Amino acid sequence: MTSLFSPRVSRTCLSLAAAGVLLGASLSAQAATWRGWNVHPDGYPNSLALKSFAEEVAKTTDGRVEPKVYNNGVLGDQPDAIEQARSGALDFGNFNMGPMGPVVPETDVLSLPFLFKNVEQMYRVMDGDIGKRFAAALAEKNLIALSWFGSGARSFYDTKRPIETPDDVKGLKLRVMNNDLYVQMVDALGGNATPMAYSEVFQSLKTGVIDGAENNFPSFESSNHYEVAKYYSLTEHLIIPECLCVAKSSWEALSDADQRAVRTAAENAAQEQRQLWAERVAKSRAIVEKAGVKINQVKDKAAFQQRMEPIYQAFTDKHPELASLIEEIRQTP
Repeated sequence: MTSLFSPRVSRTCLSLAAAGVLLGASLSAQAATWRGWNVHPDGYPNSLALKSFAEEVAKTTDGRVEPKVYNNGVLGDQPDAIEQARSGALDFGNFNMGPMGPVVPETDVLSLPFLFKNVEQMYRVMDGDIGKRFAAALAEKNLIALSWFGSGARSFYDTKRPIETPDDVKGLKLRVMNNDLYVQMVDALGGNATPMAYSEVFQSLKTGVIDGAENNFPSFESSNHYEVAKYYSLTEHLIIPECLCVAKSSWEALSDADQRAVRTAAENAAQEQRQLWAERVAKSRAIVEKAGVKINQVKDKAAFQQRMEPIYQAFTDKHPELASLIEEIRQTP
C-alpha cells in the first residue's frame, strides 16, 4: 500500500494543487467586477439603459466583465465621479458634458446656448466625426467615450410670467448650474443668474428666493418644481449630450474581443436611452400640463440667439482653436 506521504503521491498532489492555483489565478485575471456611477434614480431612462448595458456586457463577455451600476449618485457627485473614473477608482459612468469642462476644456463648446438646432441634430453631430473628436479629447484625460446619451432640451420655467421674448427674462432671478457660460447666458437676457445646488431649487422657488430655473421636462416634473412654477417656456436653449464613458485603465485591461462587446453594448444602451427619454419627455409634459402648468412655444428663437453672440465672441476669443468646431456643429443639418 502506498502511503499518502510517499514521494510519488506527494508530487502528484503538489502538481494538482499547483494546477488549481494557476487555474484560479487565470479565472481571477479574466473576471472583473466593474463599478459604474449614475446620478439618476431607479426607473429613470438613463438608469434603465445602464441596466441593459450591464446585463449585455456580462452576457457577451461570458462573465469576464460584470458591471454593477450605482444609481442616485451614491458614489459621489459628478465632478468627484469623473476624477474617480480618470484614476481608475471607478470603471464607468454616465456623465453629462456640462460639468466636464474643467477636465476637458473642449467640451465647454457643448454648453454654449442655442448651439444645436434640436435634439435630433445633436444626436447626428455626436454620432458622427465631430463626436469622435470629442471622444478623442476625453481619451486624452483617461476617459473612453463609448456612446452618447441625450438629456433633452432645457427650457426656462418660473413663477411670474411666460417667457416669449428676451425682454421677458429681464429682472427674473433664475437658478442655473454652476458654469460661467450659463451665468453669462442669463445675464445676456437681462436676468439675474443664481448658481445653486439642484436640491435647493424647490424650496427656493416656493419661498421666492428665486423666480425660476431651467431644465428639461422629466427633471421639471420628477423634482415637483411644477407645483410652484406654473410657467414653462420652450426656449430649448441648452441641449447637452452625455457620454457612457469607461475608465481608460479598465478599457485597456480588456481583450480586443471584450472591447468590441462592451462598445456594442454601450451603443445599444444609447439607442435604448434615447427612445426611453423621448417617451419620458412626453409623459412628463402630460403630467405638468394636467397640473395646470402653462406651456408656451417660443416663436422667435432667433431673438434669443442674437443676445448670445457676445458670449460666442468671448468664447472664441479665449479659445480661437475651437471656432471652426462651433461653426461645423451649427452647419450640421
